Amino acid sequence: MVKAREPQSPPVAAESTVSRAERPLKLLIAASVIFPIVIYVIAGWISYGQHVSEATDRLQRTVAAMQEHASKVFETFAISERYLEELFNDTPDATIRGNEAEYSKRIRNFIATLPQLRDLWVIDGNGKPLVAGTVNPLPRDLDLSDRAYFQAHRNPDVDTYISEVIEARAAATEFFAITRKRLTADGRFDGVYLVSIAPEYFSNYYASLPRSDLTVAGLVRNDGVALARFPANSEFKRSAPGSIFMRAIAASPESGVTDGSSSVDSQRRIGAYSKLPGHDVYVYAALDVSRIRAKWLHAMAAHLIFGIPATLMMAGLGMFALRQARREAIVNAQLRQEAARRQSTELALRQAQKMDAVGRLTGGIAHDFNNLLTAIIGNIELALRRNTSTDARVANSLNAIRQASMRAATLVQRLLTFSRQHPQEVKAVNVNRLVNEMSEILHRAIGETVRVETVLASGLWNTALDPNQLESAILNLAVNARDAMPDGGRLTIETSNAYLDETYVRQSGAEVEAGQFVLVAVSDTGTGMSLDVRDRAFDPFFTTKPAGAGSGLGLSMVYGFVKQSHGHIQIYSEIGQGTSIKMYFPRLSDPSAFPAWEDSAEPIAPGSGEHSEAILLVEDDADVSRFVVDALSDIGYRVTHAATAAEALEKIKTMPDIALLFTDVILPGGMNGRELANAVKRTHPNLPVLFATGYTRNAIIHHGRLDSDVDLLTKPFTTEALAKKLREMLDGEKPPEKA
Repeated sequence: MVKAREPQSPPVAAESTVSRAERPLKLLIAASVIFPIVIYVIAGWISYGQHVSEATDRLQRTVAAMQEHASKVFETFAISERYLEELFNDTPDATIRGNEAEYSKRIRNFIATLPQLRDLWVIDGNGKPLVAGTVNPLPRDLDLSDRAYFQAHRNPDVDTYISEVIEARAAATEFFAITRKRLTADGRFDGVYLVSIAPEYFSNYYASLPRSDLTVAGLVRNDGVALARFPANSEFKRSAPGSIFMRAIAASPESGVTDGSSSVDSQRRIGAYSKLPGHDVYVYAALDVSRIRAKWLHAMAAHLIFGIPATLMMAGLGMFALRQARREAIVNAQLRQEAARRQSTELALRQAQKMDAVGRLTGGIAHDFNNLLTAIIGNIELALRRNTSTDARVANSLNAIRQASMRAATLVQRLLTFSRQHPQEVKAVNVNRLVNEMSEILHRAIGETVRVETVLASGLWNTALDPNQLESAILNLAVNARDAMPDGGRLTIETSNAYLDETYVRQSGAEVEAGQFVLVAVSDTGTGMSLDVRDRAFDPFFTTKPAGAGSGLGLSMVYGFVKQSHGHIQIYSEIGQGTSIKMYFPRLSDPSAFPAWEDSAEPIAPGSGEHSEAILLVEDDADVSRFVVDALSDIGYRVTHAATAAEALEKIKTMPDIALLFTDVILPGGMNGRELANAVKRTHPNLPVLFATGYTRNAIIHHGRLDSDVDLLTKPFTTEALAKKLREMLDGEKPPEKA
């Protein structure tokens, strides 16, 4: 009898494996086409908003310059009016007419150096001109009593009047006038003093402004009457009552921004306006939306040059990977079966190695991941700052992205702290003072149902540690304690001087040397821990909280921080009796060995324009460098970017006014950030250097602590943190280092 062969399972398993392997690759190929398109559309939308925001900012700066210019010119008009008042105050009309030539010469000499003035006139109470600077002698039959500016001053409440642009009767020219009432000694109306102003003086100034910043500019009364305009338009005399501009100044009389179609030529423009102090006159500037759109389209087209080939390459690689997957699926299935057989024998070994494995894994991804988070968080902050959309959902979406990114950054920092790779900025810290200053944030974090008590020892020793990480550790322990007391309870934070003797160190297995320590104990009256939970409490990702309620890294982070600070941590807990976690930090016998911990002062805002500080940024990651350049430029700094140390050394030669070097630690090309700083110091010994890093095993951090002469900003960082750190360095607020 021939025994029937049993069906062989490997081919079936291989077939299902092939099918499982193909599905994600097919999805990847589809995503490689769809995802770039979606990203391009989203990026285009965000980019358009940024272009509009930047154009609006430029318009507002231009209007501010126009307002300053117009204010100074109008001050000249006021001085001219006072000159007429002082020259002709209480002077009879007959005397002025009798000495017309002499007075005319004096007025002509006065206005000779003032190109903004056409002339200065004195008009009597009947509307007859008495004297002028450029017309001499005046026609005796000239009657100005019908002019609007003359009629306006018959009203006793009108002291100063600004006219529309009118044609001169004594000369072939146009002007607008600022007039002041002329009174007799007993206060009766006796005519007007008239300052004749050249509209083209303002138009020529507006024509000199950069064309990229504006399309139309002008000077207009609050009732819409045009006084000066660039480009000139003889048909435009007054803004329509229902125009965008008139509605805007009615809603916001001092200054504002407009967006809509012009009532003059129906062209859609974004505009800005501002009122002159002391006058019912506005300066305004507007930019065609079509110009903004053209600039935006040009920028987006440039991205397509790189995006289309990259998309095609990704799709091609996906097809190649799909073919390879089909060949290798059977072999992989066999390998997985072999791996499954060995899994049981490797469990113990993996458990023993998990501490070191998490540390190496975290360090391996930290640099690239923190670069990505820096670019994401920074650009979201820029987008929030520049967001002009009235749709609240836009801001909500951006804030949601920012919060998620910050949670990711916190997760990375916790992993680094647990694996003892987070850089510590060690200070000489008085723990009592730090705990006192945390009282407000602790009350906010744990709520009203938990009573917070502090028992602070007098004469507490100083210790050397990173105060920010100690605050985070105490806050983590306080939040865990709150969760262990759902019905309320008491949280106690206690400090004292302690001594760990050799017997305790030997029996507890503590990785510290016997000696003097500063104890910080956080205790609660909560539910307590079982022995099994207590033994695993410091394991990464271990948590007793429901799914989604915790990352399992809180106590792991505290454990890593204490160990990195050369300290010791111990848990004391019983079911129903609460928990006490004690952290021991070595006593600092020489306080001068580390800089003292001080509250940082509020940073001084940087300058702007030609007085802003020049900063050389050295960063090889394009996304990070783009965010830093945009953020610092928005604040007011002048930023020069270099991707490598060699490029930075060349560019610094062209920066005689450089104020600070901001460099990543890990750089391509053979020279890292520390070596670059040393090279720069040879030619610029007093130049401040700020390092940035997303990973700690590098040239400026040793044994988990920063070198004493290093200023570091850890990635990912926000615009606020970057601006504050720069001001601290540029303003010399950092405590002097030990000689």
